[in-house]
Amino acid sequence: MKWLFKSFVKLMFKLLYRVEVKGLENYHAVDQEKQPLLIVANHVSLLDGPLIELFVPGETTFMVGENHAKKWYGKAVLYFSHFFTVNMNSPYAAKHMITELKQGKQCMIFPEGRITTTGGLMKVYEGTAMVADKTGAAILPIFIQGAELSKFSYLNGQFFAYIKQVCFPKITLTLLPAQKLKVPVELKGHHKHRTLKKQLFTLMRNLSYEGQDTNRTLFKGLLHAQKTYHAKDICIEDINDQVLSVNKLVIASAVLGKQLHNVLGDEKRVGLMLPNVTGMPATFFALQAYGHVPAMINFTAGLKAMTSACQTAELNTIITSQRFVDAFELQPVIEEMQTCVRFIYLEEIREKIGLPQKLAGLIKNKDSLPGVKVDASEEAVVLFTSGSEGVPKGVVLSHKNIISNIEQITSMLTLLPGEKIFNALPTFHSFGLAAGMLWPILKGARVFLYPSPLHYGVVPEMAYQTNARLMFGTDTFFSGYARKADAYDFYSVRAMVSGAERLRPETRQIYAEKFHTPIFEGYGVTETSPVLSVNIPTAFKNGSVGQFVPEVEYRLEEIPGIDCGGRLHVKGPNIMLGYLMPDNPGVLVPPKDGWHDTGDIVEVDEDDYVWIKGRAKRFAKIGGEMVSLTAVETYINEASPDGHHVVVSVPDERKGERLVLVTDDNSLSRNTITIAAKEHKVADIMIPKTIILVEAIPVLGTGKTNYPEVQEIAEHHFYTP
Repeated sequence: MKWLFKSFVKLMFKLLYRVEVKGLENYHAVDQEKQPLLIVANHVSLLDGPLIELFVPGETTFMVGENHAKKWYGKAVLYFSHFFTVNMNSPYAAKHMITELKQGKQCMIFPEGRITTTGGLMKVYEGTAMVADKTGAAILPIFIQGAELSKFSYLNGQFFAYIKQVCFPKITLTLLPAQKLKVPVELKGHHKHRTLKKQLFTLMRNLSYEGQDTNRTLFKGLLHAQKTYHAKDICIEDINDQVLSVNKLVIASAVLGKQLHNVLGDEKRVGLMLPNVTGMPATFFALQAYGHVPAMINFTAGLKAMTSACQTAELNTIITSQRFVDAFELQPVIEEMQTCVRFIYLEEIREKIGLPQKLAGLIKNKDSLPGVKVDASEEAVVLFTSGSEGVPKGVVLSHKNIISNIEQITSMLTLLPGEKIFNALPTFHSFGLAAGMLWPILKGARVFLYPSPLHYGVVPEMAYQTNARLMFGTDTFFSGYARKADAYDFYSVRAMVSGAERLRPETRQIYAEKFHTPIFEGYGVTETSPVLSVNIPTAFKNGSVGQFVPEVEYRLEEIPGIDCGGRLHVKGPNIMLGYLMPDNPGVLVPPKDGWHDTGDIVEVDEDDYVWIKGRAKRFAKIGGEMVSLTAVETYINEASPDGHHVVVSVPDERKGERLVLVTDDNSLSRNTITIAAKEHKVADIMIPKTIILVEAIPVLGTGKTNYPEVQEIAEHHFYTP
């Protein structure tokens, strides 16, 4: 009778949830006669146990908490399963599982011990790792996807109450290759337990990435989001009260894309110059829908850099908006650039879109558009380096690069369907494009686009008015907001994520003390799509930039004169296709053997946390000693936390180089710096001998310090007659 009921339930699951099982070959690859098999999985709903029981071969024994087994729905889902109950708080709970495994049974544990309420990985208990270690079991990881959107999940912390849940979402089980935890034999006691727990946590965290399909184009990713989440809900809104749902974004992409394609013809790379308004993602995906590659133009960079970018990427056309040009007073720049590139204004394109065009876009099969059929390994977007250390280079990212990085981000940071991100970072900045715009759109969340991160008095108020849950920024921007914001402006923000430049301890401290809001520092570069590492609630160390995202390999190249750390080289699915160089326009220069040299000096500790020591170019050699300019700035920032301080080096006949401090703090003196240096016990060579006071430190549109301009200020001070 039980067998018949089980067969009926399995059939219903297939019909209602369209259950798909991938990677069964990984299950069959385990020789259970030689080693026990321990199944682990992410825990996203009440359906998880039955799914594994019904669709994973073999007879599985489950370890279930006593409290869960007593509830009516617990009894229902366990009816046809083999299980034993334990007190999850008891130190003896794991012994039952060890006994079962040693008897040759195929067993299953949810390492989180509870159903997630965040949609992502929660706390991982070390008991599972101890069981695997004691029995020598092979661990078979299973990633459950889709069940978190069902009525049987706990996404808001309450069963059956989350209004955004779907009745019968498609569910996929992905079985990954079995693996064993490996601990050095010399480790004992606490150190051994700590290592085992860390390995299990990493395994579970990486499940989210490894279970995803990253082999799709950006436009195909948009169509996937339309089918997976509530497509009628708003996913984009802006300061002009313009809103778009995923449905409307897809239709707009098809309609606008067709009209742009008629004008662009076979042009591959096309410049895109728009601020953070709904027109930006609509135009971005319109180009993607018809196979064009947007080249994101930094309109804050000035005429020279903008012209250079167009030449480097061999752009013939830039798409923009007349309203935007007028608002940002860009007409003089455009008039200069019109000699080498044409401008298409969205207002003129929209005039050509009437009812017939809208109806055609509405009924057209979006899966037949060119943007779906493009190979995921081909170009998706061209970004340009900030130019903080020279002439901007073109960075070509593939669809797979960006989709991979979005999934890497998702494995680290949780994002609920419908949750709102506030993004003021410009989309010509890789952080603003991938994390700030594409991530929420493709993951069923909601993004509020604000046109400028420099409005320090306005951004905190907008975060307050929009009830934002996540915010992205740089140290420069966050410190600017802190000076203007009311203590309650960020009440709804559960986390802020900082990148692009070092997060000063002073900035983190003021957000903790004044706003009671954590800032999670991350690290990335344009060439890596961009995120390489990030601190997260379940794995963080203050001062570090977190652990590497899944599938990123690294190596450190030794630098003479630097004892700790080395020059960071990285490899992974998010590494760019290559550079477009200013001196060789249009020619793609791929990273050698897939490795990218970040140019950053970093140290990776025993727990795999990354610590940024500085840019390779931001070291000075004074009297034969290597001095980190970032380290000098650090102790000066503590002495004057409200100022903006930049240390550069200039040639010195006697010692090779000398340090120069450029600052906007008129209260700072040589004496203050000397006292601060003594308090921090730094060497005399780390004390700047010259201080230059400026009204404001030059900053790029991305929020980074404009080092070339600061360098010019210092050199002008010494070498101009």
